[in-house]
Amino acid sequence: MASRVDGWFLLLSALALISAGNAAWMLIDPAYWYSDLPAGVPDFGNYNEHFVRDIGCAFLTFALALAWAAFRPATRAPLVAISAVFFVAHALLHIYDTARGFVEADHWWLDLPGVYTPAVLLMAMTYRLIGDAPAPTNARL
Repeated sequence: MASRVDGWFLLLSALALISAGNAAWMLIDPAYWYSDLPAGVPDFGNYNEHFVRDIGCAFLTFALALAWAAFRPATRAPLVAISAVFFVAHALLHIYDTARGFVEADHWWLDLPGVYTPAVLLMAMTYRLIGDAPAPTNARL
């Protein structure tokens, strides 16, 4: 049996761990996440503990999807594509809010590492995985 530890496994595992860490922070201490994440979260509106935890649940979901994709190569294309939809939509919302002046222009840079980069990376990964995906089979998910 071929080893599952390849470049995709490592990249997907890293992204899953980052998403899981962010989710844990949002779920365990939402007030601290809101005030201390170096992305200017308070610039977007008032603190809402429930809403931060809701988003934490979304990040936990994507952490699990990316981890599943890491360990199950046959599931990579659809799971990464679904994750990319959220991250790209999230990035587009940030672009819209910054472009219309809802937040200061420094958010172009503040949002680069945590919002725009993951969206571009997951989009590129989706494109690559869909191109590399084998024909559909009755493979077990």
